[in-house]
Amino acid sequence: MTAAIEARNVARSFGTKAVVIDASLSVAPGSITALVGPNGSGKTTLMLMLATLLRPDSGEIRIAGHDPLRATAAARAQLGWMPDTLGSWGTLTVRETLFAVCRMYGLTADTANTRTQELLAIADLGQLAGQRTNTLSRGQKQRLSLARAYAHQPSVLLLDEPASGLDPEARLAQRASLSRLAERGVAVLVTSHVLDELEQLATDVVLMRDGRTVSAELAAQAAETTRWRVRATDPEALLAALASAGVAAERRGGISGDHVVVLVAGEAGAASLLRNLITTGIDVIEYAPLSGTLERAFMGSVRAEEDGA
Repeated sequence: MTAAIEARNVARSFGTKAVVIDASLSVAPGSITALVGPNGSGKTTLMLMLATLLRPDSGEIRIAGHDPLRATAAARAQLGWMPDTLGSWGTLTVRETLFAVCRMYGLTADTANTRTQELLAIADLGQLAGQRTNTLSRGQKQRLSLARAYAHQPSVLLLDEPASGLDPEARLAQRASLSRLAERGVAVLVTSHVLDELEQLATDVVLMRDGRTVSAELAAQAAETTRWRVRATDPEALLAALASAGVAAERRGGISGDHVVVLVAGEAGAASLLRNLITTGIDVIEYAPLSGTLERAFMGSVRAEEDGA
């Protein structure tokens, strides 16, 4: 299957400052890929290059098969871009805003009217159609921003921190909208610092650090030893069982009660430890990774980089 978004060995500097040094990624149609990295890792600069808003110094980019440098209009026709903060025309209503954007993409008035109605439904903005955009909440503006990015039915969506500032209900609604778009074959590349949110949404991940994308396989290998949270009805018996098994444990408190944190070697090690605890007669009532998969992969990439230094 041809990648909807592809970047190979992309680099970009600003003066003497190298921001993106060597970035490569591939996003398939109908998939949602998370681009994860700390502040200053080059994520936004890479996204701007993919969005055809910055020219790379070197490397290759393809958007739906089009080279943005040689076929900019064709690439942009397949591209929807949602930056972290997108201004709106405060005196226009939600409906007027979407209609204006549709017309900017060359739709006729009749087609733009029809498409506006579709976008209001897709983004769940129907009840806000007549409301001026300067009165919208942060979450409502994000929904409008996503609708604007999808106005021309692109095959690729680039979303930079789309969940920033959203409450849990708004994040849930946004996640549902993006999942529906992916089901229609749209390729989505999304950045966010909210790793738990991305974990519930993304089907793939690209890790980025210090201007470079990191091998997900390398990160996974480095993340094999992970911390797990264990809680039992009898904390003292749990600690004794772990000590007897030669497993180091750190006791912690929390709103749900005392628990311990243990180090295990991957999922096989976690399963083996749980089986031993149950066989020993420990009533385990909670057993889960202390961090999510994306967080573990990201921390694994950090360790992999440190080990290779």
